[in-house]
Formats: sequence, C-alpha cells, structure tokens
Amino acid sequence: MTALLLARAQSAFTVSFHFLFPVFSIGLASFLAMLEALWLITGKGVYANLFRYWIKIFAVVFAMGVVSGLVMSYQFGTNWSVFSDKAGPVIGPLMAYEVMTAFFLEAGFLGVMLFGINRVGPRLHFVATMAVAIGTFISAFWIVAVNSWMQTPVGHEIGAEGYH
Repeated sequence: MTALLLARAQSAFTVSFHFLFPVFSIGLASFLAMLEALWLITGKGVYANLFRYWIKIFAVVFAMGVVSGLVMSYQFGTNWSVFSDKAGPVIGPLMAYEVMTAFFLEAGFLGVMLFGINRVGPRLHFVATMAVAIGTFISAFWIVAVNSWMQTPVGHEIGAEGYH
C-alpha cells in the first residue's frame, strides 16, 4: 500500500462518517425548533416531551459532527498539504466564514438550548433553539460553497508570481 492510497482510504472513511452527522443535525435542529414552537403555541405537553427526547439525540449527533469535522480539517493539512497550499487562499476564507458566522452562532446558543430549558424563560429558550437551527443552515451554505468550488475551481489562478 502506498501513502497516497492510505491517505485516500483514511479521507474516504472520515468523509463517509462525517457526512451523516451534519445532514442529520441540520434537519433535526429545524425539527426541534418546530416542536418548541408548537409547544409554545399550543401548550400541549406532547410537544415538550418530543422536544426533550429529540434534543438528547441532537446533542450526540452535533458533537459527533464537530469531532469528525475537526479530524477532516486536520487531514487537509496532513494528508493533502499540497492541495491546501494551492487551494488554501480560496478554501481558507470560506471555512473561516463558516466558523465565524455559523459555528460561533450554533455554539453560542447550543448551551442555552441544551441546558437552559429550566433555567431561562420559554421565549429565550426558543430564540436559542432558532439560533442553532439558523446556524446549521448558514454552516451548510458555506460548506456547500467550499465543496462547489472544489468540484469546479474557477476564479482562482496560480501564476508564476503566485496566487491571483
């Protein structure tokens, strides 16, 4: 086995594993926001019970997505360092935008969403749940933008003088 084959196998495993978690957490965050809205509007306990059940699953899925995403970012630097060197001026800012606009939003309100249901008011808790749901969509936007550019890399040129 060559180092290239091992790097490809490792990346394929990590991407295959990681792919499941963000997709699930994007949909589940919206589902949780809908459940909490229905609970606040109707006052029916069934929505509260469903919310409390699914939020535990969301916490595990979100954490697994973060952990597997961190492994992928390290693989860009270790397994694909030449790619990172060449494409870094395009991919780096997009990934930074994802972290600054989406991940900080999600992480900032995730604690309130997970642990604040009995500590903050119901409206503030709903705002936190909505912020997490919106953050997952913003995150998906930036990641799809990165992947789109990787599949069709236009607007970036490597010339003799460096990057353009």
